[in-house]
Amino acid sequence: MLKPLPIGIQDFRKLIEGGYLYVDKTHWIYDLIRNPSGVYFLARPRRFGKSLLLSTLEEIFRSNRALFHGLWLDDQPYDWRPFPVIRMDLSLYRAESAEHLKLVLAEMLGELGERAGIDVGPGNYLKRFRELIWRTAGDGRVVILVDEYDKPLLDQLDDLAEARRVREVLRGFYGIIKGMDAHIRFVMLTGVSKFSKVGVFSGLNNLEDISFDTHFATLLGMTEAELLAGAAGYLERLADHEQSEFGALLTRVRHWYNGFCFAADGQSVYNPFSLLLLLNQRRFGNFWFDTGTPTFLIKLIEQRGYDVRELDNLDLDDLAFSAYDLDELPVVPLLYQTGYVTIKHYDPTSRLYRLGYPNYEVEHAFLTYLLAAFTPADIGTAGVDLAQRTIATWEIANA
Repeated sequence: MLKPLPIGIQDFRKLIEGGYLYVDKTHWIYDLIRNPSGVYFLARPRRFGKSLLLSTLEEIFRSNRALFHGLWLDDQPYDWRPFPVIRMDLSLYRAESAEHLKLVLAEMLGELGERAGIDVGPGNYLKRFRELIWRTAGDGRVVILVDEYDKPLLDQLDDLAEARRVREVLRGFYGIIKGMDAHIRFVMLTGVSKFSKVGVFSGLNNLEDISFDTHFATLLGMTEAELLAGAAGYLERLADHEQSEFGALLTRVRHWYNGFCFAADGQSVYNPFSLLLLLNQRRFGNFWFDTGTPTFLIKLIEQRGYDVRELDNLDLDDLAFSAYDLDELPVVPLLYQTGYVTIKHYDPTSRLYRLGYPNYEVEHAFLTYLLAAFTPADIGTAGVDLAQRTIATWEIANA
């Protein structure tokens, strides 16, 4: 019997107790948590499992070991010592300005304190954050998990002057973590973008960025080996539905949804969101792309006059991925961070990365929106034309 697919489930407890399909990532998580005072940052595109990762970490640090029975971590020499956890999800809040963000953060911290039975007292967001950490830790130490750390900043990218003011608010907010280091056991911040350390994280100089770390390249997403080990039954059902031989079906699935790569010599992974919907609905579609169109990126491409014909054949050095900030937003690194292009090859001699579209879903959908944005064609007409051209190219390549 096939395990149910965890579509839209971002809560580890719900996933495990519901008997859903789970790809065991605890081997890599163990390498994070055994650091006695780790402070980590991870950037990945949307819908790649960042929230589930933080939920898993929360259950580990709350010592809910029973949830991990049968998983890799359960057999390791981890002491399962419980720690209090402060978990924040900034995607749940919408700040209209930097001043509004200060109020939103203060209110959020008050709510977190109230749920934990802690009175963080009056004061601004900085004072309340210090108070929450100190009182939650008590005589021990606390774990801090922040989801979508950059959401307030991304909301203001159409107004760079306001975005800079938001950046200053977030800089002070995350800087509190460094100042309270003695009371902290572990920190993980996740988001889509990776702004330079002189920007948002200038006060958090003990932060270890694992976004580009080969060892953690497959921490999120699903490798083909993981797909075959966990969902072979669903693939066989899809092959029957498509009246296709299994190998040919797997080649098609790979063409549509595999290809995301997050390190120089890292393994490629599937987009888990699109993959799960494919297996559930038994049809090929633009599932991931349809969850959020890249309006800001298209505007940026138009403003910079960027030649989009270069997007599938780009060479960049490693500095291009980490040395950018609000004052000079470069097109290509932002496209990489948001998942519209990915690493296709790395040359260690020249230290150059070759970037390109990760797969058919992203290439076709993104080019469709670009074509509709820059020409009189509507999205439907543009999509039909691009689909015909791309399918023809794919059939030639796989003949």
